[in-house]
Amino acid sequence: MPELPEIAAYIHALEPRIAGRTLERVRIGAPFLLRTADPPLTRAEGRVVRSVRRIGKRIAVGLDNDVWLVLHLMIAGRLHWRPRDAPLTGRNALAAFDFPNGSLVLTEAGSKHRASLHLVEGEAALGRLDPGGVDVLRSSLDVFRAALTRENRTLKRALTDPRIVDGIGNAYSDEILHAARLSPVALTRKLTPDQWRRLYEATRATLQTWIDRLQARAGHEFPAGVTAFRPEMAVHGRYGKPCPDCGEPVQRIRYADNETDYCARCQTGGKLLADRALSRLLHVGWPKRLEELEKN
Repeated sequence: MPELPEIAAYIHALEPRIAGRTLERVRIGAPFLLRTADPPLTRAEGRVVRSVRRIGKRIAVGLDNDVWLVLHLMIAGRLHWRPRDAPLTGRNALAAFDFPNGSLVLTEAGSKHRASLHLVEGEAALGRLDPGGVDVLRSSLDVFRAALTRENRTLKRALTDPRIVDGIGNAYSDEILHAARLSPVALTRKLTPDQWRRLYEATRATLQTWIDRLQARAGHEFPAGVTAFRPEMAVHGRYGKPCPDCGEPVQRIRYADNETDYCARCQTGGKLLADRALSRLLHVGWPKRLEELEKN
């Protein structure tokens, strides 16, 4: 799923292309995409774009009549800048937003149809789409800590809950926790002041580094190859590969459709976190430490 750095990269590329320009036409290629009926799409056509902003993991395009188009890409949605009136071909093409200088095309891989488009009118209606998590890039340590300790959750769950923290998902939470040298299953109400400082600084630094990196990589082009798995990442998507800091193999916990990747040496003091699915498959007790895993 595109997270804060990818959404920021999209917005950085969209602003010079669509801000101040007229949205001539909206073409919907898949009926499930549009989740609202009022205001109708016709209220968006022929209007000038006045603002492009991020609402959590959503992209909000504000028009001169106070109507907002709000896109949520979910896991497999991606944006593409194509020549004007680009055809909507193939089952992955969901919508096109036509401007005088090109068309913004939304695609979604797979068949689960999770991407969405909402049309809302006014700031109040737009605000209701905001899950309410804090923007750590604009928040103090005290505000960040207060948000994460309202409930006693594991760090992984807290960082990826959009009602608690804004714009962070599975990929960057893994990278943040590795940079902070903290276990994904550590409880928010058990952290020491030093651990809070490390978590706060690692969250801000990781997100800003990737925002800068993705924008520099795209340059003046529209972002392409948006993915949650990048070779420069320290642990996310690198199960079994060496940790760049200590050389130990990256470990993982799998649950439902997600997985958490971490370094046992750097983050848990050598302790292995139980992967319930794999331990059930093996019908044996899960190793407790790296040393036990190396003997097997």
